[in-house]
Amino acid sequence: MTTRLAKQVGKALKSRGMMLATAESCTGGGIAHTITKVPGSSEWFDRGFVTYSNTSKEEMLGVAPHTMKNHGAVSKATAHEMADGALQYSRAQITLAVTGIAGPTGGTPEKPVGTVWFAWVCKGKVNTVCHHITGDRDAVRVKATHIALQGVLDLLNSHSPKAPK
Repeated sequence: MTTRLAKQVGKALKSRGMMLATAESCTGGGIAHTITKVPGSSEWFDRGFVTYSNTSKEEMLGVAPHTMKNHGAVSKATAHEMADGALQYSRAQITLAVTGIAGPTGGTPEKPVGTVWFAWVCKGKVNTVCHHITGDRDAVRVKATHIALQGVLDLLNSHSPKAPK
């Protein structure tokens, strides 16, 4: 199902002449892996950043240390800065970022296991959303991949409606 969604993302990006970049933490490159299963994805997928540690988020994507200190790695602010950094350090016109707690450990009462923040940036527009995903570690990562890809389609469609059939 997620590979089918990746094909839809590719078709939408290709028809608009756009490239995508990803900034992933809790999915560990799973989104980029799903995208690159699609033949011809190099026409619309520029690159993926896997920034699992806090330091890598700062070094590779330019997430501000004070953002990490004040909000934590799993936050709206961090997801937004990750998506902005992916845009800045790539040739993409649209980016997605995901940061969360896949489990089975690492959760807190304020941010339980399954808390995942997403951000998408395109043409000056930013969408951020938090999902509380249930299931084991693999389920959280798979569902996060699906949500991230669907968010790309949603953002693209909000900028340019589908042509009538």
